[in-house]
Amino acid sequence: MNRSILNLIFISIILGHGGNNGRAIEFPDLPGFKTLVCDLHMHTVFSDGSVWPNIRVMEANKDGLDVIATTEHLEYLSWVSDIPHPDRNRSYELAKGFAGKSGLLVINGSEITRDMPPGHANAIFIKDANKLINDDPIESYLEARKQDAFIFWNHPYWASQSPDASVPLDQLHIEMINNGLLEGIEIVNDTTYSNEAFQLALDYDLTILGTSDIHDIIDWQYRIPSGGHRPVTLVFAREKNEDALKKALKNGQTVVWFNKKLIGKSDFLLPLMNSSLKVKSAGYINNTTIVHVVISNNSDAPYTLRNQSDYDFYNATNLITVPPHGSTIIDVRTITKKRKFELEFEVLNALVKPDTHPIFRLVVRPKQ
Repeated sequence: MNRSILNLIFISIILGHGGNNGRAIEFPDLPGFKTLVCDLHMHTVFSDGSVWPNIRVMEANKDGLDVIATTEHLEYLSWVSDIPHPDRNRSYELAKGFAGKSGLLVINGSEITRDMPPGHANAIFIKDANKLINDDPIESYLEARKQDAFIFWNHPYWASQSPDASVPLDQLHIEMINNGLLEGIEIVNDTTYSNEAFQLALDYDLTILGTSDIHDIIDWQYRIPSGGHRPVTLVFAREKNEDALKKALKNGQTVVWFNKKLIGKSDFLLPLMNSSLKVKSAGYINNTTIVHVVISNNSDAPYTLRNQSDYDFYNATNLITVPPHGSTIIDVRTITKKRKFELEFEVLNALVKPDTHPIFRLVVRPKQ
C-alpha cells in the first residue's frame, strides 16, 4: 500500500473523530478575559516522546486548544541515536511551523530534569533552550529567569521521586519560590492529582496548573473517543497572545480541568461557574407556588450540584446535574409567591481548596 495512504489511515485512527464531534474543550470567557485552553507540558521524539511534533499540533487542534508548550527534557534524549539533533529548540521550531495559521499558539519551553531536590520543572516562554543546559540545576533556573521565563514545578508528588506520593518540600524549594525561580506548580499531571500540591499552591501563592505531560497518543491515554478529555489549564488572559498569556500565568489566573472536575482558587473558579451556569427561564406553574426553573450550562463541565438553599424541589432530590452544553429543570417549592429568590448549591465536582467544594448561587426572578 502507498506510504502516504498508510500515513493518512494512521493519523485518522490516532486522532479519533472527524471534525470536532464534541471533543473540543470549550469553556466560556469571563467578563474582561478570554478563556485560553492550554496544555503546557508535552513531549515528542525530540526527548522521550513517541510522536513527531506535527502530531502534537494536530491533537491540540482536534481538542480545541488555544496554547501548547513544547517542553522537551534538557538532560536526556531517548532517541538520540536516531534523531541526534544538537539544537534543543528544534521541537518548538517544527511545532510552530506545523501550527502555521491554525490559531494555535506554540510556546517555547524546556523541562529541567533533575533529582529531588529540586526535581523537575518546566521553563516556558524561553528564547533559547540550549543556554539552559548546565551541570548545576540552579544555573539552569537562573538562565530561565534571565530569559524572562515562567517556571513551574512539575509533578512534585511523582511516585518515582516520592514513593509515598507526598510533596517533599525542601528548604531549597522555599528559597527558589522566594527568589522567583518557581512561580507555579502542577497539582494535576497526566492522570494524577495531589491535595498536598494544591495546598502548597495556596500557601505560597503559586499558579495552579494541570497538564497532560503526554508522551504517547492523546486519544489512547485519555480515551477521548469514549468521551474522555486531556487535563488542561484554563488561563484567563486579556488577549490571546504570548504577552497576555504570560502575564495571566504570573498573576495566577488559572483553573484546572481534570477528569470532569474543575480545580482552582475561588477568585477565578466562581466567575467561571457564573459564566457557565445561567437561569434560562423561570415561571410559576399555574395555580401553584412551584417555580419551573430551567438552568443552562455553557461549558464542558457536567456540574453536580447539591442543594443548600432554603427551598426543596418538587421534581428532584437535593442532588442535581446540569449536563455540559445542556440544561436541567428543577421545580422549586417557594411556599409563597416571590418576585426574586436565591438558590444555593455546593458544587461537588469542583474544588477551591483540598476537600472543599465551592458554594454557587443563582438568583431566580420568576415570571408572575
